[in-house]
Amino acid sequence: MIGYWMDECVNDTGNDFYGVYLLYCLNPKYKGRTYIGFTVDPNRRIKQHNGGVQKGGAFRTNGRGPWEMILIVHGFPSDIIALQFEWAWQNPGKSRRLRHVASKKTKETVVKFRFRVLSEMLNVGPWNRLPLTIRWLKQEYKMEFDVDQQPPTHMPIAYGSLNKRKSKKASKGDFEEVKDVTIYKCVECLKRIKDPDDCLSCLSADCQMKAHLICLAKRFLMESDDTSFLIPIEGDCPKCYHTFLWRDWLKYRNRTDEDTSDTNSDNPHWAEALHQ
Repeated sequence: MIGYWMDECVNDTGNDFYGVYLLYCLNPKYKGRTYIGFTVDPNRRIKQHNGGVQKGGAFRTNGRGPWEMILIVHGFPSDIIALQFEWAWQNPGKSRRLRHVASKKTKETVVKFRFRVLSEMLNVGPWNRLPLTIRWLKQEYKMEFDVDQQPPTHMPIAYGSLNKRKSKKASKGDFEEVKDVTIYKCVECLKRIKDPDDCLSCLSADCQMKAHLICLAKRFLMESDDTSFLIPIEGDCPKCYHTFLWRDWLKYRNRTDEDTSDTNSDNPHWAEALHQ
């Protein structure tokens, strides 16, 4: 079970997927141009771009296709944070966090410049603490990070396409078991856990640890001397002492045994609708 959820964290999309992508133009007339955007469904979004504005694509990509989605950064905790990341990537000269980034060089291609900006973004706050995944959707476009601009160690570099996740529907008894956490006490504060959305469980199948989200976050921050931050990067389970990334703790918490397939997958997310 542990392996499944860790793989799912970087391979699949679900209702909580927020990504910022890089498009590359293949049209000989516009070849080399790029476009940065936000999406909750990469597979649908690239179809919209190549279909034009009448299919939900962006004005800046309309009539200039075909386009390829070559890179996507995902794992943002909310659409708002992803949209802020998108804006900064699009406008590095206007972002106060990226004032140190040099402008595009004369002989530097646009796609290489975009990648250089991304390399800088992943290493400055607040983005350097987010549980992000850098995914090359098209490996033939892959570029290597400079030695001094490697992403933080908690950000994996992945390859290949993303799939729409459909969770297996569980029986009523299974669902009630997941939601009924009132019988547990937090391992940190020893108070009863009243809200299932505030309950974190150990990712180890053999460990029965339960804790409040805030209690566990504070413990991890104190252990790593990162008390000036609000979000930890990783931590050891207080009972079994196995180490897991904070992104995986949250992903396991958000698991539901209900069918989470998106029956309205053709309808754009509100943020994508704004782009249109």
